[in-house]
Amino acid sequence: MLLYGKDQTVPEFNKQNAWNYLVSQTDIGPRNPGSDGHYIARDYLVSTLKKFSDQVEEQSFTHDSKSADASFELTNIIARFGPKNGRQIIIGAHWDTRPWADQDPDYSNRSTPIIGANDGASGVAVVLELARIFSQTPPPIGVTLVLFDGEDLGESWDLSEYGVGSKYFAQHLENPKQYAFAVVLDMIGDASLQLPMEQNSLRIAPQITRKIWAIGDSLGYEAFQQRAGQEIYDDHLMLYRYANIPAVDVIDFAYPDPSNRYWHTIEDTPDKCSPESLQAVGDVMVHLVYGMENNENN
Repeated sequence: MLLYGKDQTVPEFNKQNAWNYLVSQTDIGPRNPGSDGHYIARDYLVSTLKKFSDQVEEQSFTHDSKSADASFELTNIIARFGPKNGRQIIIGAHWDTRPWADQDPDYSNRSTPIIGANDGASGVAVVLELARIFSQTPPPIGVTLVLFDGEDLGESWDLSEYGVGSKYFAQHLENPKQYAFAVVLDMIGDASLQLPMEQNSLRIAPQITRKIWAIGDSLGYEAFQQRAGQEIYDDHLMLYRYANIPAVDVIDFAYPDPSNRYWHTIEDTPDKCSPESLQAVGDVMVHLVYGMENNENN
């Protein structure tokens, strides 16, 4: 049985690096499809990942959006690390931001695109720092890092336009059976981080969900709460539905608390997030990946 803890030798996750990646994204501004920021962010993310991997793919496609009544050029950004054969996993996050602050308490803001410090940039920041780590210390298993586009285009009454990029990615995987599981990181930068186990994750990937939370507990991160949270419609469901990959959503949907005051509002800005929250999630991901070596029970 593999024991997880701070004494386990794994590469160091650097919270300041991750925080810098978060701020670099938000400095671009809103990154919703069709905006100038969307194109600038795509180039930034691709160039950053190419510093760490010579296997970076831009998976581009067109999406006709009913919500926006427009056609968008979307791009999933994929980077691969570790052995090409044997056990493979996916770690992903969405890089696009919400085109409308539709939950803002001020109705005059509800057509304004959001900055998306937590809802978008936080998960991407952790993925980019993982890429740096994997480039310096190759993981013992194959890891595909994916930055999904078009996650946040949907309206509340129409789920069909959420998870557009992850759906496309899952539908176009050449060999989905090679992936043991996937982990999606979304809204994990909240300065008051609380991470209950998302209910769909417990249903479709119970073993790996409990393993992730066990690692968090063993590392002393109280944010990883040993209780079931809400059901969330997110990119992990696309990976399961369209590629049959057991997938976990690591998400703090109560941002900063059950009133969701910052979610899909113009208040989703870096000052509501913290490097420590990125550290907690990043540490757990590093221990998950490097702890899988020679452990067939994972």
